[in-house]
Amino acid sequence: MIIDSHQHFWKYEPVKHAWIDDNMAVIRKDFMPSDLQSVYQDNGVDGCVAVQADQTLEETDFLLQLAQDNNFIKGVVGWVDLRADNLEATLEKYSEADKLKGFRHVVQGEPDHNFLLRPNFLRGIEVLEKNNYTYDILIFPHQLGAALEFVKRFPNMNFVIDHIAKPYVKDGFYEGWAVLMKEIAKYDNVYCKLSGMITEADYNTWTPEQIHPYMELVLEAFGSNRIMFGSDWPVCLVAGNYAKVKELTTNFISTLSAEEQQQIMGANAMKFYKL
Repeated sequence: MIIDSHQHFWKYEPVKHAWIDDNMAVIRKDFMPSDLQSVYQDNGVDGCVAVQADQTLEETDFLLQLAQDNNFIKGVVGWVDLRADNLEATLEKYSEADKLKGFRHVVQGEPDHNFLLRPNFLRGIEVLEKNNYTYDILIFPHQLGAALEFVKRFPNMNFVIDHIAKPYVKDGFYEGWAVLMKEIAKYDNVYCKLSGMITEADYNTWTPEQIHPYMELVLEAFGSNRIMFGSDWPVCLVAGNYAKVKELTTNFISTLSAEEQQQIMGANAMKFYKL
C-alpha cells in the first residue's frame, strides 16, 4: 500500500495564506479532497496523512471533517496550542477522533531559534506523549541544534522531521545540515519524511541529481525503516507535479529491496501514525 505521509488541504484566503507569495501564485486557490483523489488515482497512491497548514483549532476540525468524509484520508496531523494551560482539556475534546494521530507547530516561522526548548512548549510535548500522539517537527536547518536537544528529552515520544529539515538545496549548503541530521538520527524514536525537497531547490531548474546527496544522507542516517515518502501536495506544484515528486523518491529507492521500498512508500507511515 502506498501512503502519502504529508499533504495539505485548504480553502484559499489571501490573509490566512499570506505565506503563499507571488512566486507560488499557482497554488492561490482551493485544494480539496476531490482534487487530490484524482491525482492519487493517476499515480497509484492508496491514502494519505493530512497535515495542518494553519495554526488554529478550526484547521484541526476542518481536516478531521474531511477525513471523516473521505476514507482515503487515513490520518490527520492537527494543531493545538501546546503552550496553553488548558491543553489537557482541549485534547479531551478530541479523544474520540480516531483519525487524529498527532500535532504540528510551524516552528520554522518562530523567530526564537530555541522555541522548541522553552519550558511551556516542553510541557505541551509531555502532555502529547501522555496521550499517545505523535509530533511533526517543522524546522529550518538553523533550528536543528535545538531540535537535537529537544528529541533527547523525549526518548519515548514518536517524532518525525518534516521535509528533511528543509536544507538549503538552492544554495548548495550541505555540511552543517548533514552533521546535525546524523546526530538526530541516532535517536530511534525520530523518523524523517522524504518530502518538500523540490521546493527547497530552484523551482524552475532543479534536477534529481541535485537533491540526491540530501536523500542519500537521510537514507544512510535513518535507514529504510524510519523514512517515509511524502508529496507536500499542493505546495509541490510550485516546482513540479505529483508524478515528478513521487518519481524523485521511487527512482532514488529503486535499488533497495522490495521490502525496503514498501517500508518507505507506505509501511513506515502506517506504523508511525498507527493508520
